[in-house]
Amino acid sequence: MRRSLAFAWRRILDVALSTDPQRRVPMSMALLALLIMASSAGVLLLLAEANETMNVTSVRWWAGLSVAGLLVLTLLVRFDQAAKLGDPSLTVPQMVWAITSGAVAYVLAGEARGIVPSLLAMILFFGAFALTTGEVIGIGIYALAAFGCAIAVCARLSASTSAYIETAYALMVLIVLGGCVALNLRIQRIRLKLQRQREALAEALAVNRELATRDELTGLVNRRAMQDLMALEQRRALRTGRPLMLAQLDIDHFKPINDTHGHATGDRALQAFAGTVRACVRDTDVLARWGGEEFVLMLAETTPEDARDLLERVRHEVEAVAIPHASGVLRLTVSAGLAQHRPDDSIDHTLERADQALYTAKALGRNRVALAPPSKPAVGTSALA
Repeated sequence: MRRSLAFAWRRILDVALSTDPQRRVPMSMALLALLIMASSAGVLLLLAEANETMNVTSVRWWAGLSVAGLLVLTLLVRFDQAAKLGDPSLTVPQMVWAITSGAVAYVLAGEARGIVPSLLAMILFFGAFALTTGEVIGIGIYALAAFGCAIAVCARLSASTSAYIETAYALMVLIVLGGCVALNLRIQRIRLKLQRQREALAEALAVNRELATRDELTGLVNRRAMQDLMALEQRRALRTGRPLMLAQLDIDHFKPINDTHGHATGDRALQAFAGTVRACVRDTDVLARWGGEEFVLMLAETTPEDARDLLERVRHEVEAVAIPHASGVLRLTVSAGLAQHRPDDSIDHTLERADQALYTAKALGRNRVALAPPSKPAVGTSALA
């Protein structure tokens, strides 16, 4: 029974608020505004029946038009017609209509018009979290004009009411209006401050994410992020059957660069090397700093022949790099070991084969590319899931 009631209640909410999560919030606020207006109209009708100074017919017409106007705006929000007007929640039109109705109610309420300022306060606070600063000021100006006209009309029509009472009513309206606008502006400043803080936090989180996946010196993908990318590319290669090549790159004689010219020159050499290699490879290729002067290059959907040609081009471009320093110009060379990934092998084993090919290139005199021969998977290794 309880489950049936819960299901029925959810169905009612879906019909009333829609099933679109983006429309449910503005729709619920529109229904709340309609409920407040209907309740206020009911209170004024009750007063009209008990107060001989109020015109019951006029109040009934006012109540019907006020509720009907908000009902039309609510239906526009519900059936997504408001989005075509550029304001999915129609907050400003709802507030303008409610203020207009409140100003008319101030005139119709006669000696009971003292209840209207509370209605005005609810109207002005209703859109406090949905309006911009400019809209808050605009709504405040409109409310001042509307109730200014209502006060002027009451001053001409209320011959029997004391001037002091009329002045008190008018001052109360102005106090409520001014206070609500001031508080709304304060809320807007708080919202703006919170929004800036959220943006700063989001920017800081983005920087942290970037630092977690990037090498700070070269801007390349770091080792941890590269391992995730290789595992992902391995699964893709296994699914499509397309070749995957991994290369280990090592700057030749890098330690003497740091020892002779200093770590600042070594850092510039690493940056120059990373920029040169990145300019040679495709956008789909991934270059990562593996550690120190060691780098790993992942070449997806690339045959061994094409991969070797690309690494030869990289080698020639690196050889042409000139890095100025205090005592002259520094030249770089690179050795590379290349291995084709086997579908039934592990990424770690493929990297080991590429590393062995790199040692071969170094043993043969450095500044060259060596291709690892095909081999069986290493005993005890398994492909990454």
